[in-house]
Amino acid sequence: MILIFGRLDDPPLSSAVDALQERGAEYVILEQSALDTEDVFLEVNSSGIEGVLVAAGQEHPLSSVHSIYARPLELPSRLTDMARAQALQNHLLEWLDVSQALVVNRPRAMRSNASKPLQIQLIGDAGFLVPETLVTSDAAEARAFWREHGRVIYKSISGVRSIVQELDERAAERLARLSALPVQFQAFVPGIDVRVHVVGDRTFAAEISAAGIDYRYSSRQGGSVAMTAIELPLHVAARCVNVSRLMELPLSGIDLRRRRDGEYVCLEVNPMPAYVYFEGQTGLPIGEALAELLLNGVTAPHEAIHATSDRESDLAGGNHRVAGGATPAGGR
Repeated sequence: MILIFGRLDDPPLSSAVDALQERGAEYVILEQSALDTEDVFLEVNSSGIEGVLVAAGQEHPLSSVHSIYARPLELPSRLTDMARAQALQNHLLEWLDVSQALVVNRPRAMRSNASKPLQIQLIGDAGFLVPETLVTSDAAEARAFWREHGRVIYKSISGVRSIVQELDERAAERLARLSALPVQFQAFVPGIDVRVHVVGDRTFAAEISAAGIDYRYSSRQGGSVAMTAIELPLHVAARCVNVSRLMELPLSGIDLRRRRDGEYVCLEVNPMPAYVYFEGQTGLPIGEALAELLLNGVTAPHEAIHATSDRESDLAGGNHRVAGGATPAGGR
């Protein structure tokens, strides 16, 4: 049995449900909007963790769940008993981290996204180039980094979504505020944006044409966004699968930048991608692949895939940097 945990008003989750329905799959939906009326009973014994899930008035042994698509968002404010719903969600999240089932994705695997410096080191370990990066709370260090690279972007170091922006004279007037909160600065990487969704051991890539630094917000700035499905070089696809495995992510959204010399730089890995937007723009069957992954209930063993590029040994170290005592980091 497949367990779907989240909110049906969330497009990626509802799309996965539609794909499972088309395949006649057996699944149960645990809706966050009903958590104050549902229940879960967990027992830890010599056999491990056993229990029963109560959803829509029906009991389901946890041992019958072979795969889970978990995409929990904020609990709806309309819940009658918020405290009960929050307690149940906390129990479920703890179980997801230890369940023997395939979990897309485990809560613990998403923690790397809460620290961009940590995430970029994992990306480098997977064989990708990363932008030269400075994480600092020192305005002088930030200005020196800016002078060295000419064009620099900046963003939050946490998992909270932030708009990537280029450092200019106007933004530099606020650098004194760094003393209150460190910020991540990166050398700007010229090139073409490529978003890759990894589903198990499959990759789905889209080339993106957009105005502005951050294509996600191009439309807000009066620009347009165009996407085209593309085939990745085999060694780049292997690196994408590799970094997803290293981060324990059966499903991920990876932001790459293809430089003019054809090399790919990895900017960030999204552990909870809203794949529907990219699917609608390109026709890539990401939701279908996710449904097949959930039906199979297994992923490849957690081991590194060796890239086949002749430059693998050069790329494995990435482009990490420590500047003026700052933390080595990267991403976008």
